[in-house]
Formats: sequence, structure tokens, C-alpha cells
Amino acid sequence: MVTQCSILPNQNFTYRFNVAGQEGTLWWHAHVSCLRATLHGALIIRPRLGASSYPFPKPDREVPIIIGDWWKMDLAEVARKMKDNFFDYFPSASTIDGKLGDLFNCSGVAEDGYVLDVEPGKTYLLRIINAALFSEYFLKIAGHRFTVVACDANYVSPYTTDLIVIAPGETVDALVVADAPPGKYYMVALPNQAKLPETQTPEATTRGIVQYKSHHSPGSNGEEALRSRRTASKEEEVQVQPVMRRNLTSLRVDEHLFVTLGLGTICRRGQYCNRTKENETDLVATMNNVSFHLPTTTPLLEAHYHHIGGEDALILLPEKPPRVFNYTDRSLIIVGPVEKLLEPTSRATMAPWFQYGSVVEMVFQGTAILQGDSNPMHLHGHDMFVLAQGLGNFDAAKDVARYNLVNPPLKNTVVVPNLGWVAIRFVAYNPVFIVEDGPTTNTLLPPPPVDFPSCSRNDNLVPDEYHLQTPEIKVSRIDEI
Repeated sequence: MVTQCSILPNQNFTYRFNVAGQEGTLWWHAHVSCLRATLHGALIIRPRLGASSYPFPKPDREVPIIIGDWWKMDLAEVARKMKDNFFDYFPSASTIDGKLGDLFNCSGVAEDGYVLDVEPGKTYLLRIINAALFSEYFLKIAGHRFTVVACDANYVSPYTTDLIVIAPGETVDALVVADAPPGKYYMVALPNQAKLPETQTPEATTRGIVQYKSHHSPGSNGEEALRSRRTASKEEEVQVQPVMRRNLTSLRVDEHLFVTLGLGTICRRGQYCNRTKENETDLVATMNNVSFHLPTTTPLLEAHYHHIGGEDALILLPEKPPRVFNYTDRSLIIVGPVEKLLEPTSRATMAPWFQYGSVVEMVFQGTAILQGDSNPMHLHGHDMFVLAQGLGNFDAAKDVARYNLVNPPLKNTVVVPNLGWVAIRFVAYNPVFIVEDGPTTNTLLPPPPVDFPSCSRNDNLVPDEYHLQTPEIKVSRIDEI
């Protein structure tokens, strides 16, 4: 309901899109409910001239590595029940390329794990994707090191590490040389656990095997990988450096937004409710204290193209939160008097609105309201320059001076660290936000394709999420509510 209606059962739709100017690893996934956890795959874009034109040594083999999670509960049910409480539902296992690994068993029999066969001396390009719903993962191969060469389909200046941290939605391309003594070595994917007083949830480690073809005796280095959790920290997250210099010092910023990320509650019936009673409120994620509400009749992009009522129902995303407070005060994680004052929020169909070609700077600020976990932020249809990130509250007076305007990394997903912030900059040229038409034919929003999915009100076909009968709010700014 943002770019289109959902594809209904027994129907299909073919996506046609342009990847000119992009190289590397991306991925595709479902956008309905929590189905992203199971419906996804790699999308690999190679140079026109083939692997020989990579800006790093040509690998002997390329291997997609998809980290995911496995749920016992039906994912549509997970989505429905999370409206009551985010923290009661979590995956039962983790996977590497769909394999559970020998840490899990069914009826007492260890599950098969992912196996990567390698040959001594050869180089492997691992195209790593985190397709899990929520967890950041630490990835380690015992006895081996990674040379990171790209992130989010953007090349980086290669650097070497023995540990990769990857957030949901991120991709990392890394070279691994099979230069260890022949044997078997654990490949371990370990979900990150937030610190207390965060709600502690089960985090399921999984592991596969890197196996040398010329020798099949068990290796002795598996425990090294399992110890990686004790030595890893949030400060070890992947820090990328770009291949080409991207000097932004002369780039004029047209729009500034400061966006807080947190949780809140909305009353299920009417404007007022008893927030101490769980059955009277829904727990929602918010940006600047507003929770996004899907339109119920016409997708936003279609309404924008045809200049029909959907635009009138849009709320402009506020440029800053409604009140200033100590965003990273850990006491706000636990329900209390101060937290109760900040918890009430609203729900609306909202979007920023930019002129074509506008340079937009956003600071995402993590908050401690009911949680203090990290937040991966993904920008559809754009790449963004990551200017800086830090812990605590963003302070423009000192933090702007830290911005990397000479050679900032270019990504499409960036992690806002636990109780921290990240500053990004991008050029608005794609109508994923509401972006006005540009001055040329190539910068106009194209019409919907002839086989564009139509919305059906048939109760047997439309997912539950699209039966929300909340009335449209015909205002232009959130402060008018």
C-alpha cells in the first residue's frame, strides 16, 4: 500500500526495474506482514565486463551466504500478536542458507548444517545477507579472516577483519582465502543480545562448516568461533570506507530532519484509554512520536501519480520530535512516571515531501522509550552517505564537526546504535518518499504498468493488515491533530 496493492493469491506481477550504475549484492523480499522472514533471496549484480573487472582480485568462486531465522509460529500470526507486545515473540532458531546446523535437533537427531567446500589456496567471495527480521548477527569462520570489499552494492576500500557484524537488511561482500591447515572449521552466526535493562530474549546461535576438500578430519578450531560472542561488542560493527573520493564539502543541504526512533502506545478505541491495561492499547514503533498507518484504499504512489485523495490524507513527517528530553536515559526503558508521560503517540499515514534533486540531511536518534535497542534504517530507492554516528544524544554543536564530508561511505542500510545516533545525507530523486517530478522526461514519475495489481475488498483475499478501518486524517501537519 505504499507503492502498490499486494499481489493476491493466485495472481502474479512481474517487476521490471533498472540497475544501471549498481554492482554488488542486494536482495529481494516480501513486504507484507512478517513474510520477509521466509520469502526472500539474493539479487546479485555483476559488472558488465564480468568478474575480471572487480576492483579487487578475481575470486575463484562466488558464494551467497544468507543468514536468517526460523519461526515455529505462523508469520501472519506473529504480525498480528506483535501489536500487543513486541517482546513475547521471537524466532526458534537461526539459519545459514536455510540450514539450522548441529546446535539444533529434532527428536534427538542433530540437524544438517550448511557446508562450504573449499580448496587450499583458492579465494572465495562470500556475498553475505542478513535476512532475519530483527537480529544483528556476528559472523565468524574459525581460523580464517575476511577481507571486506563491498557493502550494500557499493565497493569499499578493502580492509581485513576476523569478525563481521551485519544488521537486518544489510549486505556485505567479503573475500576469504582458504589458507588454513586442511580440515573442518566452524562458520558461526550469532545473534546480538541487547544489554540490561533491555528485555532479554532467547538468541539462537547456528553454525555451519567450512570444509577443505583435500582433508576431512575434524578441525580443532571450532571453539574459537564460539568464543567470538565474548569478545565482540557493538563498537566492532563494520565500518566501511569508500573506494572513490566523494567530496561533499561544497554540497548545499536543502532539508534538515531530526528523527527520533522509539516505541509508544496508541489507544485502540478513541483518543483516551487506560494505558495500564494491555487490552486497551497497541504497542507501536514510532518516528518523531508518530506510527505509520497504511492507507486502506489507494496506494500512496498511485494516489500521488493520479493526484487523488491519498495525498490529502498524508501527514508530513515532522522535521523534529514534539518534545525535547534526554532521549538515551536508560530509566525510560522500564515503565515509570516519566516514561508514561512520553509513551502516548499517534498513528497516521505520513511521508516527507521533497523537491526533485533536494539534498536531504537526516539525523536518526535512538531513544530509550520502552527499549534501547539498535535500529537498522533502510532507505528504499536511494543510497545514502553515512556522515557520522555516535553513542548518546546527538549534539549539533560538537557532532557536526565530526562529519566525514570528504569520503563518506555510501550505503542503503545503516545501523543506529543502541541509544545512539547516525547522520546521513542523500539526494531525493526517487519517489519512495513523496518526490516531485524533475525537469526532464527521464525524471518524471512513470505511469503504473498495465499489469499493476489492483486492490480487492474481498475478505477472503486481502491480508488482515488491509482491513484497518481507521478514518483518513485530512490534515497536512502532525501538529494539527
